[in-house]
Amino acid sequence: MIKNGIRIAIDRGGTFTDAWADIPGRQDHVVFKILSASPDEYDDAPTECIRRILEMASGEEIPKGSLLDLSSVESIRMGTTVATNALLERKGDRVALMVTKGFRDSLLIGNQARPNIFDLSVQRLKQLYETVVEVDERITIEGYSEDPEPKPIDAVSDPNLVVGLTGEVVRILRTPDLDAVRSQLQALQSEGYQNLAIGLMHAYTYPEHELQITKLAEQMGFKVSASSVLQSMAKFVPRTQSAVADAYLTPMTASYLEGFRKGFKGQLDDENANKVLLSQSDGGLATWNSFSGLRGVLSGPAGGVVGLSRTCYDAEEGRPVLGFDMGGTSTDVVRYSGALEHIFENTIAEVTIQTPQLDINTVAAGGGSILTWETGLLKVGPRSAGANPGPACYGKGGPLTVTDANLLLGRIIPEYFPKPLDLDIVKHKFAALTDVVNRDKGGGDAFTSETLALGFLAIANATMTRPIRKLSEGRGYSAASHNLGCFGGAGGQHAVFIARDLGIQKAIIPRYSSILSAYGMALADVVVESQEPVAWKFEQKTLSELQARLDLISKKGIEALKLQGFEEKSIVHECFLNMKYQGSDTTLMIRKPEQLSDFGTAFHTRHSQEFGFSQSRDILIDDVRVRSIGKSRVVDTSSPFKELKKLDDRCIVQPPTPTFTRKVFFDILGWADTNVYTLPCLSPGTRISGPAMIIDETQTIVVDHASRAIILPEHVVLEVGSVNQEQLSTNAVDPVQLSVFSHRFMTVAEQMGHTMEKTSISVNIKERLDYSCAIFSADGGLVANAPHIPGHLGSMSTAITAQIERHPPGDLKPGDVIISNHPAAGGTHLPDITTITPVFDDDENPSAILFYVANRGHHADVGGIAPGSMPPNSTELWQEGAAIESFKLVNQGVFDEAGLIRHLYEIPGTFPGCSGTRTLSDNIADLKAAVASNQKGIQLIQALIKEFTWPVVEFYMNAIQENAAQAVRDLLKGFAQRYEGGVLEAEERNDDGIPFHLRVTIDKDTGNTVFDFTGTGPEHSGNLNSPQACLHSAIMYCLRSMISADIPLNQGCLAPIHVVCPEGTILSPSITAATVGCTTETSSKIADLVLKAFQAAAASQGTMNNLTFGYGGTDPITGKVVKGFGYYETIAGGAGAGPDWEGTSGVHTHITNTRITDPEILEKRYPVILHEFSIRRGSGGAGLHRGGDGCVRDMEFRIPLQVSILSDRRVTAPYGMAGGKEGKRGENVWVRKDPVTGSTRRVALGPRQTAQFRPGDRIVILTPGGGGWGEEPSRDLKEPVVLRQKIDDAGQSLLRTQGSLYERNAIAVGN
Repeated sequence: MIKNGIRIAIDRGGTFTDAWADIPGRQDHVVFKILSASPDEYDDAPTECIRRILEMASGEEIPKGSLLDLSSVESIRMGTTVATNALLERKGDRVALMVTKGFRDSLLIGNQARPNIFDLSVQRLKQLYETVVEVDERITIEGYSEDPEPKPIDAVSDPNLVVGLTGEVVRILRTPDLDAVRSQLQALQSEGYQNLAIGLMHAYTYPEHELQITKLAEQMGFKVSASSVLQSMAKFVPRTQSAVADAYLTPMTASYLEGFRKGFKGQLDDENANKVLLSQSDGGLATWNSFSGLRGVLSGPAGGVVGLSRTCYDAEEGRPVLGFDMGGTSTDVVRYSGALEHIFENTIAEVTIQTPQLDINTVAAGGGSILTWETGLLKVGPRSAGANPGPACYGKGGPLTVTDANLLLGRIIPEYFPKPLDLDIVKHKFAALTDVVNRDKGGGDAFTSETLALGFLAIANATMTRPIRKLSEGRGYSAASHNLGCFGGAGGQHAVFIARDLGIQKAIIPRYSSILSAYGMALADVVVESQEPVAWKFEQKTLSELQARLDLISKKGIEALKLQGFEEKSIVHECFLNMKYQGSDTTLMIRKPEQLSDFGTAFHTRHSQEFGFSQSRDILIDDVRVRSIGKSRVVDTSSPFKELKKLDDRCIVQPPTPTFTRKVFFDILGWADTNVYTLPCLSPGTRISGPAMIIDETQTIVVDHASRAIILPEHVVLEVGSVNQEQLSTNAVDPVQLSVFSHRFMTVAEQMGHTMEKTSISVNIKERLDYSCAIFSADGGLVANAPHIPGHLGSMSTAITAQIERHPPGDLKPGDVIISNHPAAGGTHLPDITTITPVFDDDENPSAILFYVANRGHHADVGGIAPGSMPPNSTELWQEGAAIESFKLVNQGVFDEAGLIRHLYEIPGTFPGCSGTRTLSDNIADLKAAVASNQKGIQLIQALIKEFTWPVVEFYMNAIQENAAQAVRDLLKGFAQRYEGGVLEAEERNDDGIPFHLRVTIDKDTGNTVFDFTGTGPEHSGNLNSPQACLHSAIMYCLRSMISADIPLNQGCLAPIHVVCPEGTILSPSITAATVGCTTETSSKIADLVLKAFQAAAASQGTMNNLTFGYGGTDPITGKVVKGFGYYETIAGGAGAGPDWEGTSGVHTHITNTRITDPEILEKRYPVILHEFSIRRGSGGAGLHRGGDGCVRDMEFRIPLQVSILSDRRVTAPYGMAGGKEGKRGENVWVRKDPVTGSTRRVALGPRQTAQFRPGDRIVILTPGGGGWGEEPSRDLKEPVVLRQKIDDAGQSLLRTQGSLYERNAIAVGN
């Protein structure tokens, strides 16, 4: 490989291709941009960039289209969006999928959660494969990790047992018949399929069956992507999805590279083969012939992260950096603190894939984000104008966007923009929008076009700072303790304002910020990434085996890099273990310390930093990982921090004369004469005070009056000053401040959640994120709630008002904290404990409560007759555990642990057959975390009060509620006009025959509405009784789902609603009635009832299909405690069809969105075999729009277990709407061997049943389908209510990458 030759880096983006080059003998680097597609000028943008660079280097003209000579080139590094765009646009190759029998629909069902909990149409992007073939083969894991008393397994004694790659013992149930597989492959070939993805159960540890089929298919001419070869990690669905993505994307990527290499002499088959390197999602580089589509989906953005890490971070200075890459349609957010942060499972365009990738989080806010005024709120995004038509200023009829706001305010200079801009159309559109906003908002100072545009930018900044805060605070770091690294085309326009919002004092903009992805590739290393699964305990005796495995993987990395021209002396290895505590789902990738034996200490330390505690449990190793890095010649970069230290304040470089002066609009200053400087003309050491703008050919940096810029050799450093807030008026609502305060209040709730998650200890709160944090006004009205768990919406405020009634003025003091979970005091089911803290005007001399902060967390156990405190057979409340109406957990700052033990452990244990909590230490730790969470909320709101004053904060608390109330009133008034007298009625029955009746009466003038449940039947004899708090949650969920706008979810949603429900019904039960099924079954029934009354959609499955199994606990007769385990899941079904959508199949609906355990993880942990999880075809109701189909879930138990099913819609069917047919009812079937005759029997279990299953018994659950909409052949329907736009309005689902923040939120709303 040539040394000291021309080095080239290219990032081919959607609109522009960025190029960077280092030409020997040339002082400055070459930097330029060209259009990614310009067929009249050139065939391929990267090839054209290389041609131009070679022309510059040689000084000779190179005709377009001639073969390029790479003899003078040292390296070409490229990033490409080919794979990303194919995934987003669903334009990959045709793929056939081959899976284990029974799992044909596994990728369609996925984790069964829906992308948007308030989207009744449950729209999902189509799958990547076109057809599925099932292979009759099967293996399973022999032991199970939840076994409380595991015994060694003798793998030698049984010919069907083998030891897998992870060390787990595997049982081979069926081997594939390769002759049958050959016939299946021949059928696929006859249909024209060439690309095959293979995903077989447990292939991560026993890949033999996959490899046999791969060999056969390749012999027949297929291009094969086998899941175990691509990424041998447990989790069947994402690993198989990854194989499909690879088969879908790699042929297109390979085709592009095939065409690309034909532009060179020798076509890269000669000594130049290793010169072309492509950027991968993990930030490393791979040769063009080893590059795969799967590992290239974040090719370009990964280069930007590497660029950020090498240009904006200094190990000596040690301050971590938050990366902010603002582009046209979205903004990428990353964090770097000395090591690249990788994730190994990520959702991209609704495809969950397993492959190493940098943790890049994309936010739906960028230069092209659309500006709108709806329901009294100014909004930025999530929809984007895209490249076509683009922003209004492009002159193609596009909407107003963030770019237009910057242009109107003078923050974009048209002469320096890469395309012509039309300022007149922007002025015209802003003037028209300003008139509408001024007409609608009522009161307060009128907007000008400029102040409205400035307001939109403030909201855009607030939208972008929320995820940045989450990324830092969620890891236990204050955002203000970072520097901000800005790059991307629009980053410099917002850098000062984003930094100020985050409390960051220094923003760093690298010289090549607008092409940092390309520059980052020049700074990147060639990487061979290898990861192998294991199932080891970290202990002294495994160290030698661990070292041997690391050495073996490292050796493979060396061999691969040698083939790419690297000598062994230039290869280094980064070794990692993927570690977790026994019984935990949270794995942490730990980098190897100096001594192998110190891995345990390193894990404890990292766990303490991320989560606030460590444990004394065993540490398990899931994966061994090695990054083998080929070090190449480095590009010299300078540290901005070292350069700053060199500057001497006594020798300040005088700022040069500005290139020109422009009028720019700023907050406080208004239109101000602003000096504009061109960056190449500024000498290092120059300090420029704002207001100013610094520009070059590719970027614009805005410096406001409170900040200054320091010019360094390779950076612009912005020192961000503070700005005194102008006192806000409380005479009238300012729509800008209304939106900003909405974000600020949500941020408080989110930060409370980070504190709770970080300091709690239980799996439910820390890993499943089954909690909500919220702020309430002094009257108990909800202001902001995060995350939006459907079952918690609206119900927590009932708990606050219940405590207000129980504690008259003067009873509560500063430092008091109350807990409650009783249904009579605003609770739902007992495991959900609410922790409430009042906040006073003055802690020293309190005279009034200003507001409340609270959280609600689901505790793993609170006592009762069954472990988990969710008994399917309870008939009285006391059987479900501790029931606390009001207990002062903290009394004026003193934590009452003895009183807590009495309530959670001693009192519940006094009832017949009951135990106190079985997880007391976790309960105490989690409630201390809940207290700390509330304290965090108090601090943040007090900071808001200090910033804005209490009257202003209180004013906007109330205004946000009123805004939501008005949105709901408008919705209801619309319905009132459609129905005579504004009266809507509906009736439903559950499978016990209890009627549910609803009469909705809407006042046409005010929108005030009465929800009258008179006529609903009596209490349930079991546990399906629903407290009124659940009623409020279900109503709020339904109302929000019928509003297409994204309104704030708060008490205002219920302000127009008056609920009437006579005492003694299933919806208003007595104080001792059992309620554990209220949040699952009865809440689903209420949702169906409300949506039926409004004729919004046909019924969805109307049940959560709650399945539990396990053994152990307290023997009710002997009192002896038997060690065991318990498992609980809810199962998806069909969604109801609507006026303009088909029902979706195999998805959770309405009040639940819980994820289901991956099939491989299920069998690793529990003694079960999952035979089938598929779509129950034909179970959706017929109609103009068909209802979604339910699911089939067939599970075999390998040891004696108690199995319970709690469900509905087994007797009553999900209704159709507008002439559509009803969906099929569900069925629960027990398949068992008769102990007398030995014959197989199928026994109907009914909707609710508990039984003792023997080994070999199976439960088969057929979940209900959704109802259909409209009469099947006829289209002569009355104009339907169209509730929302179709999928192109979804916005969020098409983000490039959603990263760890998306994953956290998806887990949280799935509770």
